[in-house]
Amino acid sequence: MRRFSLAAIAVALSAPAHTQESNASTEPTPFQVSKSVQLLTGDTWRDGDRLFHLYGVQSCLRGTIAEEAGGRKIDCGNASLAHLAALFDGTAITCQPIGYALDEAAFVICGAQLKGETIDVGTALISTGYAFAATTVKGKAVNGNYLVAELDAKSKRRGLWNTRFQHPVQLLLKRISER
Repeated sequence: MRRFSLAAIAVALSAPAHTQESNASTEPTPFQVSKSVQLLTGDTWRDGDRLFHLYGVQSCLRGTIAEEAGGRKIDCGNASLAHLAALFDGTAITCQPIGYALDEAAFVICGAQLKGETIDVGTALISTGYAFAATTVKGKAVNGNYLVAELDAKSKRRGLWNTRFQHPVQLLLKRISER
């Protein structure tokens, strides 16, 4: 399984989008997410040979621990993954590619149809406390709205914020600084 790093996100955002000819047939177009995708993390999935990553979203890292108040330990990344799976399973998701990483993974912004309204998938995951606002390698939030959603979830102790865990963005930034 391939993991995204903040460095890959920063490179993709600072570089021009995937080189494409500028005719309408090669422009990225919105697509509906298939129900048969392979979810890799709480922010990344594979559909066939294509890899997708929610833009501006960082899920908890698989294999890291979140400890509940009673001492019960859970896999933080699996908790993030379960919430993405529930959202993908429970509603139609439409995504718009907005850029590409060096490994050709598409960064996407996605909307979900819930009760007749479209909600932003990143906001839904972050505001419930099961994902976080991704940052650049300098620690600046990629999407300010996502940071606001994260701070709100944290202040209300929603989702993973009701446990003790290592924040995934801090872990990734630490790994980058150690290289």
